[in-house]
Amino acid sequence: MSSHQQQSNLSHGEYERVLSEDDDSVPLNHEDMIQIVSNERGEGKRSHITNLDEFFRRIYYFHQNHGFRCILLREILELAQFAFIVLFSLFLMECVNYDILFQNDRNSTSPWLKKEQFKDAFIPLDQCVKRFPSGITVCAVIALIFWLFRLARVVYHSIRHYEIKQFYSNALKIEANDLSNVTWYDVMSQVIETQHEEVLCVHKQNLNELDIYQRTLRHKNYMISMINKCILPVRFQLPLFGNVVFLTSGYRFNLDMLLFWGPGAVFENSWQLKEAYKNAANRSHLAKEMSRRILLLGIANLLLSPIIFMWQILHSFFSYGELIKRNPSVLGARRWSNYGRVYLRHFNELDHELDARLSRGYKPASSYMNCFSSPSVVIVAQSIGFFAGAILIVLICLTIYDEDVLNVQHVLSIMTLLGATVGICRSLIPDEHDIFCPERLLLDTLAQIHYVPGHWHGKAHTEQVRAEVAQLFQYKAVYIIEELLSPLVTPLILIFSLRYRTLEIVDFFRQFTCEVAGVGDVCSFATMDVKKHGNPQWMMGETTDALRSAQAENGKTELSLLHFQSANPSWKPTLESERFLSRVREQVDESMVASGFLSRSLASRGVFDSMAMSATMPLSNVFRGGVNRCEGPLVTSSTGDTETQQQVQTDAVNLMSRSAVVLHMQHELQAKQPNYSTFGSSHMLAPPPPRSLERELTSFNDLVQPSETSDDDSAASFLPKQRKPPFA
Repeated sequence: MSSHQQQSNLSHGEYERVLSEDDDSVPLNHEDMIQIVSNERGEGKRSHITNLDEFFRRIYYFHQNHGFRCILLREILELAQFAFIVLFSLFLMECVNYDILFQNDRNSTSPWLKKEQFKDAFIPLDQCVKRFPSGITVCAVIALIFWLFRLARVVYHSIRHYEIKQFYSNALKIEANDLSNVTWYDVMSQVIETQHEEVLCVHKQNLNELDIYQRTLRHKNYMISMINKCILPVRFQLPLFGNVVFLTSGYRFNLDMLLFWGPGAVFENSWQLKEAYKNAANRSHLAKEMSRRILLLGIANLLLSPIIFMWQILHSFFSYGELIKRNPSVLGARRWSNYGRVYLRHFNELDHELDARLSRGYKPASSYMNCFSSPSVVIVAQSIGFFAGAILIVLICLTIYDEDVLNVQHVLSIMTLLGATVGICRSLIPDEHDIFCPERLLLDTLAQIHYVPGHWHGKAHTEQVRAEVAQLFQYKAVYIIEELLSPLVTPLILIFSLRYRTLEIVDFFRQFTCEVAGVGDVCSFATMDVKKHGNPQWMMGETTDALRSAQAENGKTELSLLHFQSANPSWKPTLESERFLSRVREQVDESMVASGFLSRSLASRGVFDSMAMSATMPLSNVFRGGVNRCEGPLVTSSTGDTETQQQVQTDAVNLMSRSAVVLHMQHELQAKQPNYSTFGSSHMLAPPPPRSLERELTSFNDLVQPSETSDDDSAASFLPKQRKPPFA
């Protein structure tokens, strides 16, 4: 099939098969998936693998979670934690005599109401069980069934993980003790070499990095694409609250079950889309069927919502209660939201790569959000903090003078509440030494997270941009509240919102699914083909055949390609992709030499503090969580010393950061051109000669570098009236 025919099919919503470069590639077949693992004597042992996607996911999970022992220990303790929460909650509700515990009837002479020891307040177990109301009994039975289900799942997973352990030891020659000192890139390289020797996959003679990534992240790539193209309802306009984003763990679980692995899912199995979804004639029928399933799923969620809501409360209380008591300011800390982790994620980006990138962006993002504060809230917080602190210090002094003060009823509760109030008020009061420079801090953040909407350009100081950043980078307290409310809100979204998007969902899976030989059906965006999904405003002058509807938003295709090549330098992209990557590298090099912007302004003047700091980061910070969390290859030279390892990682991170910034600047320049269309090259009007990126970078360098001839420009100015750095 020619490139033109493939594009025509894609634009008209036709399912597409992408031919492999391997002549011996064969169509996927359920029975063809095999694994060959050498035993201890070196003999080959063949066993069928019914799911290569799951096999690669388990290899990755095994590596990232430090081997069989740690995985088994974690799953057993999670079982124990679940049982503890349920049993301890039942004990507190039905097996404690609170009249005795609190000595409510102090005038009673009955020996049953006298508390001499702590156990006197406990009701005997046989009497306790008889007191259970019917509702509590039903909840206990449901919890027991769920616990037994989890136990069976742990047993099943343990067997599978033990098989992976044998694969690591016998086929990859990596022992459990070495996992923390081996990068995922090295593990993947070993898997690719094993394919040559033992034929893990019979569909292709050679595996490459993209094959493994696409199998491991098949479903996640679809989710990233649907969020990128605004297919799934995650944004809602609410009275009083305005525009809000809602993508909790419970909502995400329901989406995954509905689309990928639950009853009636769009996938026939882990790697193949159902044939009905590949034909446009079935779209109406499939949409109605999906709408019916969503309705049933929403009703099931609604019926189970009281039990799930109760569990969320108990789990949150036991998980965060002590932490909040010890450090109330933790509620004012921020985290990347569930929506932010999907919105900011590249196609074909593994979890540890995303975690490392967002961790590098945490400090500049926190500094940016700390630039904003409500004057009225600060005034109120200062006053409340003063009153609470004054009362607290008096109680502390009285306690030091006479410890009998602690025997006064509720005095400890009052002191705890006052301490929490003081901590919360302090978290709301900004540091008086902070400098308000939102443009610079947002650029620092962009260098690491790689994505910002175009309308943020020049508006980093506005409340609108701050609110939108807060949707990606939310308070811990907001996250806890969202998860608590999720059992109540998720059924409403399923029934009243998602159910009416089914036609768009069905069309998306048909239009943006392609079969890759040897891999199966994947999201076409995950191929990172700039020829089919590239946006001309992000392609550094390269051309694309993609129609507007086939282009990923916010440069997702181009930035994902850059990131994947950075993390997997040995991967061979297509000819069009290679030209684009070369163009970006040339533009980065030219900008560094011609204007000195990325070398002087980023490193010396601290416009990108996070990038400048990375050059001096200790190894433990670069390799977050250990060497097994390292992005890409650990060492690319013949030396294996620590300094070389650190420099390799620093160079790769900085190159990707610079490329992302240059690409955003180039997009801003292209967007400014009159008569410039975002459609494919065949539909574009001839634009006027664009202003060179070197000139734009030089102008921005002049903006942040004070002029020696001007008395007014004594410092870099980022005031709203002045020209802002060109990023989108």
